[in-house]
Amino acid sequence: MLQLWGLLALVLDSLAIAAQSLVGAALGAGDAGHAKAVAWRVTAFSLLAAGILAAALGLGSSVLPGLFTDDRSVLAAIGVPWWFMVVQLPFAGIVFAVDGVLLGAGDAAFMRTATVASALVGFLPLVWLSLAYGWGLAGIWSGLGTFIVLRLIFVGWRAYSGRWAVTGAA
Repeated sequence: MLQLWGLLALVLDSLAIAAQSLVGAALGAGDAGHAKAVAWRVTAFSLLAAGILAAALGLGSSVLPGLFTDDRSVLAAIGVPWWFMVVQLPFAGIVFAVDGVLLGAGDAAFMRTATVASALVGFLPLVWLSLAYGWGLAGIWSGLGTFIVLRLIFVGWRAYSGRWAVTGAA
């Protein structure tokens, strides 16, 4: 599941890579308005792509896991993380797009702090609690989901604030 999640993240990150270049070029040229327009457009496309992927994975939930394994115990356990992944994808699509926007704007320090805070407050505690209380895959994927939601709050706030749209050298 984690490998599939990683693959989907890289697919969505392809839009973030474009955002890095386009936002960086716009801000370097002194055009904050264009950079903001690119940010919204890339985020919308990434959300759309993530929604399509989530819908496909949701609709294929009874068939697609069988393409990866025929082990009955794995197939029996895959349902919980599968649905966590499906639900998280649209949120992740937004997060990954805004990551590209912020990196293109040279706002890596904010992203570092937001990512570390999200991991320390959301992901790690739920993984540790999952281990301590035997929550299994549901606990681990809850941690990942919480991490994504916290990052969405942080980077969403930063994107909406416009504080990243600084023209000139970053």
